[in-house]
Amino acid sequence: MAAEQSLQAPATPSGDTRIHNIGYRSYDGPRLGRSYARMSLYSQSLRGAYGLGRSAKSKVLPMLLFVVMCVPAAIMVAVAVATKAKELPLDYTRYAIVMQAVISLYVASQAPQSVSRDLRFKTVPLYFSRPIETGDYVRAKYAALASALFILTAAPLLVLYVGALLAELDFTDQTKGFAQGLVSVALLSLLFAGIGLVIASVTPRRGFGIAAVIAVLTISYGAVSTLQAIADVQGSGDAGILIGLFSPITLIDGVQSAYLGASSAFPGGVGPDRTEGLLFVLVTLGLIAGSHALLMRRYKKVGL
Repeated sequence: MAAEQSLQAPATPSGDTRIHNIGYRSYDGPRLGRSYARMSLYSQSLRGAYGLGRSAKSKVLPMLLFVVMCVPAAIMVAVAVATKAKELPLDYTRYAIVMQAVISLYVASQAPQSVSRDLRFKTVPLYFSRPIETGDYVRAKYAALASALFILTAAPLLVLYVGALLAELDFTDQTKGFAQGLVSVALLSLLFAGIGLVIASVTPRRGFGIAAVIAVLTISYGAVSTLQAIADVQGSGDAGILIGLFSPITLIDGVQSAYLGASSAFPGGVGPDRTEGLLFVLVTLGLIAGSHALLMRRYKKVGL
């Protein structure tokens, strides 16, 4: 009987027991859906590519590389204005080729920053919980890095263009050259962003991603340039042109020399003609499409 009474007696809370009403309520605000989430991820990733919204330390390298890209253009403009030159020292389409080392370093530093942290902290499945899907994530990251690269490569061209107009160079020629340069760096931005993201998505370790991107972009260019020089010395010009298919920067060089009227950085200054240039275009577009497909495949596995 005593046991039954003890069971029926109300429990007495201890001195530390508290009951709190934390007011859980269902969300009744606007639901902006996938497009808003995709644009938010794009804008956040684009800002992050220049360290905006992050620590001061994160801003140093991207901003420094941006300045390094623009300073030579400003110097060229100053020289053209001071000497009253009839043309700029460097064509718009050649600028990115000359500065390819800076562009490669930027891709190597920012591609892992864009995706490696999500892999390292295993936050990718949270993105895919709702409302965005794998394709939204991949396209937002790809577009953000390509946009950041376009800003990096187009800004010095804008400096050159404004300086050329201030130097009273021919408006038609400069506008045509500026437009050709923009087309070239847009293609370069898509290609480099795709390659950088594919490599960076393989490892969650940012340091490994940086080293891998640098190795792929710089070693391929050095090897291709060496083989092209050897082919030129041996009189195998056609072989040297085809060797240019195996490096991202020589691919862009081949496309713009064939279709944008640019001077070529190939040995001897002879780039592909329009027939050969079609092969360069197809390989470039294939790499861009292939990069997107590989990223989609990679993140479908990660998001499971």
